[in-house]
Amino acid sequence: MNDVTWRGWDKAELDRQLNQRQHTPEHSQHFSRWAAESAVAREELAVRRDLAYGKGPLQKLDYFLPSEAGAPLLAFIHGGYWQSLDKGDFSFPASAFKEAGFAYASINYDMAPHVSIPEMVKQIRDAVAWLHEHAEELQFDPDRLVLAGHSAGGHLAVMALLTDWQADYGLPPDTLKGVGSISGLYDLAPLAQSYQQPILQLDEAAVQAASPQYNIPPASVRRLPKLFMAVGRAETEEFQQQQRDFAQAWKAAGQTSETLELPGRNHFSIVDSLADSRHAVFRALCRLAD
Repeated sequence: MNDVTWRGWDKAELDRQLNQRQHTPEHSQHFSRWAAESAVAREELAVRRDLAYGKGPLQKLDYFLPSEAGAPLLAFIHGGYWQSLDKGDFSFPASAFKEAGFAYASINYDMAPHVSIPEMVKQIRDAVAWLHEHAEELQFDPDRLVLAGHSAGGHLAVMALLTDWQADYGLPPDTLKGVGSISGLYDLAPLAQSYQQPILQLDEAAVQAASPQYNIPPASVRRLPKLFMAVGRAETEEFQQQQRDFAQAWKAAGQTSETLELPGRNHFSIVDSLADSRHAVFRALCRLAD
């Protein structure tokens, strides 16, 4: 039971490294505040709610209209270990992005144990394709579509970045202008050995197919759009190391990225940067649309 499983850790330590809610006892306070601020944003801003981009029960998004047509779009994917939270919890960044001249979308997707992670990856790709195809109706510039996500959402955002849009969807190769991953997970192998496995049910094929770490194309084959990654120094070592390992593999493939490690930010307080126009994370996400 206590055999070494990952990075020299036994299962108990691996579980501790992956359990950000246990690591951050005040996480529920963040959830409550996000929900309250999101309710205000939906009350005050022009929003089209529950737009269906697929047939699944949670394949819907909330879309906050820009102040002017032709704006860039920041589409956000929530985290929750691919099994919890909701798009409605993440309406609160819409106000700051609208002030910065963006449209904003918050995306839901079907979750474990009802669907597999590879299926979630496909759903997010479908959501991006749907947004691109409805850009004129939604009044944003399809050439400036930026995708971002937090935690499991960061993983899904990067998997969308790896998509061959032309081959798989008949869309322009640069359908995504850029991608931001906040506290993302890039290698699913440790999840398959952890307390999350009974719900996620990851087999080796899913780990290989749905881990960004193992699917980076060489830049000589396919140059990918801009990637920004951030992680908090107050997060567990595993989350910090996942970003470092992935950034190293990304660079080795000849792709380019910008990374930040934020002192004092934990897995939940880092999300507040999305609603703070003065923060380096917010500014980096906006630059992805340039």
